[in-house]
Amino acid sequence: MSSVSVPPVITALSTRTPALAALLERWANINSGSQHAAGLARMAAELRAVFSAAFPAAAFEELSADAPGFNPPGAKALRFRLRPFAARQVFLCGHYDTVYAADDAFQTCRWLDDGTLNGPGVTDMKGGLVVLLAALEAFEQTPSAANLGWEVLLTPDEETGSHGTRAMFEAAARRNHFGFVFEPARPSGDIIHSRKGTGGITAICRGRAAHAAKIPNDGRNAILGLAEFLLAAAKIPAEMPGVLVNVGNIRGGSAATNVVPDFAQAELDLRITRLADQAPLFARLETLARETGAAQGVTFELIGGLNRPPKENHPTEAALFPEFQRAAQDVGLKPFGWVHGGGASDGNFLGAAGLPCFDGIGPEGDHLHSTREFCRIATIAPRAQNVALFLHRLATGEISLPAAAGHGG
Repeated sequence: MSSVSVPPVITALSTRTPALAALLERWANINSGSQHAAGLARMAAELRAVFSAAFPAAAFEELSADAPGFNPPGAKALRFRLRPFAARQVFLCGHYDTVYAADDAFQTCRWLDDGTLNGPGVTDMKGGLVVLLAALEAFEQTPSAANLGWEVLLTPDEETGSHGTRAMFEAAARRNHFGFVFEPARPSGDIIHSRKGTGGITAICRGRAAHAAKIPNDGRNAILGLAEFLLAAAKIPAEMPGVLVNVGNIRGGSAATNVVPDFAQAELDLRITRLADQAPLFARLETLARETGAAQGVTFELIGGLNRPPKENHPTEAALFPEFQRAAQDVGLKPFGWVHGGGASDGNFLGAAGLPCFDGIGPEGDHLHSTREFCRIATIAPRAQNVALFLHRLATGEISLPAAAGHGG
């Protein structure tokens, strides 16, 4: 650890690694798949108990995350707020749902070696929740903590699009000056400075049925029309740098192959790097649908849009990142940079709503969303120290938030 002054309580976090590892293992052994209502409720109760015990003075709210068709009934977000009238306000967030369903074979943790825990959600992102908790616990014991107010939001639906909680992030962006998103760091240790916006469309093609043997054939093949549209859509990234188009599920026709099919549809995953790319992308898709329809004698309907706007690199983030790196150096964390991420997070909502934030500041790990998911336990305490020291320096005024940061209030 650096010779630069670091509050002893932050230095002492390094001794808590065994306890933090045990907490992570306990949490990851609770199945809280996004559609597992009972598991989500159990995990929410665990988080409420632990955070309430750690921060008894914080105001607690249990918020409905209802989103019919997306979230199971009764899904809840948890919000904790402390010192909401302090001049400087920060927002810290994480999700407690995972991609592992209630009946998934991957249910429990195992140690790959003394420092590597394999298990469902150990990095994405129950490890991040442990980092968040430990960082705030240490910060609250620093001498100037009273100068900084904070808000924590823990949500049950990030993995399925945050349909029940998006408005909570947008409201938090208006109340705070800076944010922290505890998604996992890259395997290299780098954090995230920007993320692609994500969404998708369902392309429905309608043709005209006819007997396949009719000569001349007056049918209009919806499958061929859709195929031509999809091949053209797949070329859009070559025209628009930073845009991704992936053709996913496709279906069409009927059980009878002697019928010219009059229906076909496909689902496309769409990602953009800049918000300015959104309108041109959808305009291009509409143009392709119109041109293909005219050429093939079919019609198209495009349903969908952007679910998460892109997280672009905010000037305030760029201004404060060297200070975040300095805090990391002062607690002995290995050097890291920041990179663009193709996957989205709730940081996308914060950034689009105007709140600068550091994203991907959780522990190191890899192989997310698979049975190989693992967390490097030795990175939990240093990541928490990094955040705690940065918060401490915000509270003392050693680090200043630029005037344009956030909205506050």
